[in-house]
Amino acid sequence: MSAVGSSADNALAESFNATFKRETPQGRKSRPTEREARLEAFRWLHRYNTRRRHSRLGQQSPDAFENTFHPTATTLSPAA
Repeated sequence: MSAVGSSADNALAESFNATFKRETPQGRKSRPTEREARLEAFRWLHRYNTRRRHSRLGQQSPDAFENTFHPTATTLSPAA
């Protein structure tokens, strides 16, 4: 273990936060409303988790990567 507050202990979180800051508009000092800020964050997070290509996944989106292992829908079938 390293010293308290060391970024080496939470490298994954630091990397995620850096990506979020880099890929969202940084030119604005603030958002007009809290709701708009939350929607922007949600849109980015949805894109990050579904469509954005990740180097760890062989430059595939998470959805495409999952579909290589589970080509059929993973939802439950309707009850009889």
